[in-house]
Amino acid sequence: MTIRLKKLSSQVLVITGATSGIGLTTARMAAGKGARLVLAARDSVALDQLVQELRGSGGEALAVPTDVGNRDEVAALGRAAVQRFGRIDSWINNAGISIFGRNADVPLQDQEKLFQTNFWGVVHGSLVALELMKEGGGAIINLGSELSDRAVPLQRMYSASKHAVKGFTDSLRMEIEKDKVPVSVTLIKPAGIDTMFILHARNYMANEPELPAPLYAPELVAEAILFAAENRQRDIFVGGASKMVSLEGQAMPRVLDKFMNMMMFKQQQKKDPPSAPDRSDALYAPNGMELQQRQGGHDSKVHERSAYTYLTTRGKPLALSLLVGGALLAAWSATRPLRSGQRPV
Repeated sequence: MTIRLKKLSSQVLVITGATSGIGLTTARMAAGKGARLVLAARDSVALDQLVQELRGSGGEALAVPTDVGNRDEVAALGRAAVQRFGRIDSWINNAGISIFGRNADVPLQDQEKLFQTNFWGVVHGSLVALELMKEGGGAIINLGSELSDRAVPLQRMYSASKHAVKGFTDSLRMEIEKDKVPVSVTLIKPAGIDTMFILHARNYMANEPELPAPLYAPELVAEAILFAAENRQRDIFVGGASKMVSLEGQAMPRVLDKFMNMMMFKQQQKKDPPSAPDRSDALYAPNGMELQQRQGGHDSKVHERSAYTYLTTRGKPLALSLLVGGALLAAWSATRPLRSGQRPV
């Protein structure tokens, strides 16, 4: 089976969750490289504004309002793309949402809605894309997370949904290879990213949510996504922290449990201000915070570059091995107090 992926300037891309954060950044970056875009999100007004923006800069784009949790709407998205451009070369399943809170505090209805978007949205998009790409080939690119490999407290269903996305994506890839279908399947695993993630998330904690350090720029994820659109790649970790979480979770899971309990309850919520009773979110509907790539105002610095991701996507295996080995050694040394039952100094 030979998979030949086109240059971005010759591609038609479908992007879900296109009006905010990673999806928005990817859309703007892809348009700048000459790709033709089919953009999907729930907010039709924001979609139209984005399409006008891209067309004003010389790009070619189509807006298709879509709730990815609805299989019929995702199928209509695929039909609209083919009707307009004749084919699809890359399909990017990016739409997602989170909920912060202890397990007992989050209503089941909210948990089901999150899974409908984060997991079933990926399933619907992947299967529709596969059906439309079987003959001509292409790339399916699914957004997982560093939490695809390791759960974190206070985001149970988000962690579970990203685990499910990984399992589905890996299984889909094997079936596609078995059937010799010329479609590449990539899972992107970002660390914490400075997007509108926090402001879109539903919150059941006493204080406002926060993302633990280190944080990375959404442009790094967009670059990884577009790299996968042109190059067959199984997984791409965005940010060295994402790879480290995965490795540490496999090598010393109990130590990481203790670290999470010690740090993540504090680091995932701000000390001030408390969460407002009428706080808006985007779990069930857009909350008017569209067309923004970044939130800003975090407690920690946002990293604009990642040496690990750069080496991964530039094919530098020796340098990458040295970087990962050194980081693992540093992580092992840093967790010695935890392994001995002492608090780190």
